[in-house]
Amino acid sequence: MIKTLRKINLDTLGVSASLVCAVHCAVLPLFFTSLPLFGLEVLHNKVFEYSMIILAGLIGSYSLYHGWKKHHHKTLPLIIFLTGMVLLILKEAVAGAELLLLIPAATLIISAHILNYKDCRKADHCHKNDCSHEQLVG
Repeated sequence: MIKTLRKINLDTLGVSASLVCAVHCAVLPLFFTSLPLFGLEVLHNKVFEYSMIILAGLIGSYSLYHGWKKHHHKTLPLIIFLTGMVLLILKEAVAGAELLLLIPAATLIISAHILNYKDCRKADHCHKNDCSHEQLVG
């Protein structure tokens, strides 16, 4: 069980969570515009919206921090991710600008995960003296 958890790529999980959020915000309104007539409120459920933002923030923060600390030491993925998260939070605060803020937010968050993944793969075999895990690699 623990080996399975270690094999989960957090950047892939982060991209997936961002895509699920983007699908929820962009595609569901096309299909579920009639649900409020039946008493179902799926599209603007604040609990779901905030849960998705928290999930994206937790996964992304851990994944990008791990990549920065243990592998590539580059801050660009962190900056891109934080910019995307700010836009994602603003999406909830600014009425009427949801889609205008969602598209760049999701694009930035996904780009940060992809960049982090690529940087981690490049740095996988080029450990230097400043790496905290050099002793473990060996």
